[in-house]
Amino acid sequence: METARHDSIDFFLGATTPAGFKGYFEPLRHEPGMQMYLIKSGPGCGKSTLMKRLARAAEQRGELTQRIHCASDPDSLDGVILPGQHRAIVDATAPHVVEPDAPGADEVVVSLYHTIDAEKLHQCTDEVKALFARNALLRSRAARYIASAGSLLLDSRRAEACSANFDKVRRYVKRLCTRVMPRTEGIGSEELRLLSAVTPKGEMFYQGTAQALADKFIVFRDDYGAVSRLLLELIRAEALTRGYHIITCPCAMHPEDKIDHILIPELKLAFLTDNRWHPVHLPSVQAVRCTRFLDRENLAAYRARLRFNERAAAELLEQASALMAQAKSCHDELETYYRAAVDFGKVDEAATECMEMFGLK
Repeated sequence: METARHDSIDFFLGATTPAGFKGYFEPLRHEPGMQMYLIKSGPGCGKSTLMKRLARAAEQRGELTQRIHCASDPDSLDGVILPGQHRAIVDATAPHVVEPDAPGADEVVVSLYHTIDAEKLHQCTDEVKALFARNALLRSRAARYIASAGSLLLDSRRAEACSANFDKVRRYVKRLCTRVMPRTEGIGSEELRLLSAVTPKGEMFYQGTAQALADKFIVFRDDYGAVSRLLLELIRAEALTRGYHIITCPCAMHPEDKIDHILIPELKLAFLTDNRWHPVHLPSVQAVRCTRFLDRENLAAYRARLRFNERAAAELLEQASALMAQAKSCHDELETYYRAAVDFGKVDEAATECMEMFGLK
């Protein structure tokens, strides 16, 4: 488990999940008033470097800046979002291809293809195609391991659900939200981001983002996820009904039906799920052990099954990360061919144009 530094706002916007790659680039496009800048180019052609340059310039000006990291290489950026400007620039190539719906109106395509010397790259066609194929194969194998781990973790969640008192959970959420979320006259709205993902570095969790956006933390300790799933669903509904803008962070292992974290920047409040996959280490938290909502005697009957699932899932995710690391090495080799064929002077010119479009020059 790697935890990022706490002086920036970092998210993922896509990750390999048990159902394959899941991205939130389309929901970003549909956030109210959002203007999208879509970068198109090849691997190693300067997309991430351009976005890092833009992010640094925005941060130096004191603008709220969300850095969107690539789950296949967390040191690389897949995007930068400037909420104050309602603008985002993203890598719009595979596996998160984004095509403009209204070119020039809602989206601006920032093409870097003109920076590539196609003739020079063509000389290495066989090597490049072989590396693309090997990278895809390794990523596919990693995805199968993640899918297997996801099945085990889902089995554990269902086992816990058999022991949960969900009526007690609902009553608790009503009391909690009445206490910490006063009703407003506003209209609730939502951003979808990922705070964690399986990466070549293991399961990675941007805990520092919660520290950057909140100073009050309500942390639900839930080893198996059934109780926290309902808790966060109900809290999300209450927050939106009460008129807050929230950042909802789905579970990277089960993004379609489970929320792991909710951030409410207006209240400087974060609801976080704490478990072995993303342990929360923060000072002065309000910790809620989800066992308070369980029939512990009933859960004890599943103990051997739960322990097996946890150990096996951990080993599967470790293998998935190892395969993702191999895929990254393959991608790094692929980048060397592209870098040798790129005119980075032209990339710098494109970066300068982007800075001007974002009012950062």
